[in-house]
This record gives sequence, C-alpha cells and structure tokens, in this order.
Amino acid sequence: MLAATPMGDIGDASQRLRDALGSADIVAAEDTRRTRALAKALGVEITGRVISFYDHVEAARVPALTDEIAAGRTVLLVTDAGMPSVSDPGYRMVAACVARGLDVTCLPGPSAVTTALALSGLPVDRFCFDGFAPRKAGQRKEWLHTLSAEPRACVFFEAPHRLADCLADAADILGGDRRAAVCRELTKTYEEVVRGTLAELAEWAVAGVRGEITVVVEGARPGAADPAELVAQVEERAAAGLRLKDASAEIAAVAGVSRRELYDAVLAARRSANR
Repeated sequence: MLAATPMGDIGDASQRLRDALGSADIVAAEDTRRTRALAKALGVEITGRVISFYDHVEAARVPALTDEIAAGRTVLLVTDAGMPSVSDPGYRMVAACVARGLDVTCLPGPSAVTTALALSGLPVDRFCFDGFAPRKAGQRKEWLHTLSAEPRACVFFEAPHRLADCLADAADILGGDRRAAVCRELTKTYEEVVRGTLAELAEWAVAGVRGEITVVVEGARPGAADPAELVAQVEERAAAGLRLKDASAEIAAVAGVSRRELYDAVLAARRSANR
C-alpha cells in the first residue's frame, strides 16, 4: 500500500493515511524518524514494525517486503512528503508486486507536481513531469533543448542553489518570453508562487531562493519552427563535439523540422558569416 503524506501542512493528512499508519503490519518509511514524528503529530500510534526504505536500501528491501505481502501482511510505504514513486522511493516496490501478482493500492493525497501545476496559472491540461533538472550545466542544456518544441507544459524540481542558473539557461534556450512559474515551499508557512517570463524569473532568482522548489514551464506555442531560428542551437551542439549532421538531426527531431533543411540552413549561415 502506497500513501501520500503532507508536504508541510499537517492538515493535509487524510483519514485513510491515519488509519493505515495505525493498522499496517509493516511501515516502510523513507525516513523513520520523520514518519514517527508525523504519526505523533497526527495522534496515531504505529503498532506495526517500522523499517527504513530510502534510495540506497530500496532494492535490497524489496524481496523481503514482497514476501511479507505474499504471506498476507499489510505493508505501508510512505516517503518524507508527497506521493511515493514520484521522484521518491516506491517504483521498485510496485514493480516487484506487479511481477508477483500481488495487490497494490494507493491512498491519494498531496503531490508537489499537481499542486504546482494548479497554481501556475498556465495551460496545464497536458503536461510532462521530468523529475529533477540535471545538475551539470551541459546535461541541463541538452535536456532543455528537448523542451524547445514540447507542446505540453513541463513541471520539474530544482535545488534552490541551482535555480538561477537553470532559469537563465531556460531563458536562453527556450526563449526569454516563455512563461513559467516558480513554486516554493508549497503548503508550508512561507509558500510563494512567482509567475512571469523565463527572463523575468531568471533575473528574480539571482538574489537567491530558499526552500523546496517546483518549476512549471509553459509548453511551446503552436507553429512550425523556422530552421534559421535553430541554427544557433545546432552550432552549440556542434561546438560541444557533435558532428554537424548529427547535431542537425538531433535538433530537427526535437523541433519537428526537416533535418536536411536545418543542415542546409546551418551551412548557409556559415557561408554568410565568412563573406
């Protein structure tokens, strides 16, 4: 059994979560101390066995836990905040139960992803979730290039000390006028949602931001890209060591334009620059 836990406001805990914490035979927790503190705050006594279930032990814990479920015991899996499996432990456990034909259920509740989408003020009827933005600048830029022509809104997590650089790269690659929202400390005392263009948000973030960050970026606007507008992206990929044809093919696939037309546009731009 998976269960979502409050992201900050204890009042978001469901009655089903309370019942499950008090009745489960085993509580598998990302942080056992935080889970015990949560139960105490909710006035719930955990009568079952509490074990740790964080990233580095998840794979090792799964076989024994699935054996417990097969034996008829109830296992409750909770993370520090929000929904298990969404950038938190849980996926391996669910996959293992499915593989063994064991029943899996989920007690719905708080999620930073859907909360940020709802608060963003952007069209989010279709969206993609990309977990945490890549830490390294080169990988982050490659990832942002894949969003250049993505029509769905994109929601992702970012560390506060990397937010300014991430937004600056996003403004450079996706366009400074692309709209976005930075959601900070959702459901907590100092909750804040800052909305604007990527250029505006990048400038705002330079002063420094604290707390847990969720970012929502508007999807690409309809309309086929002009190959000439993609030349700089191809040259950037080529400068990073990719063959020109491969760089053209990569950017063309993301932008939905002809690979040949984009390659020709790059060559034409080079000829023009050399005159």
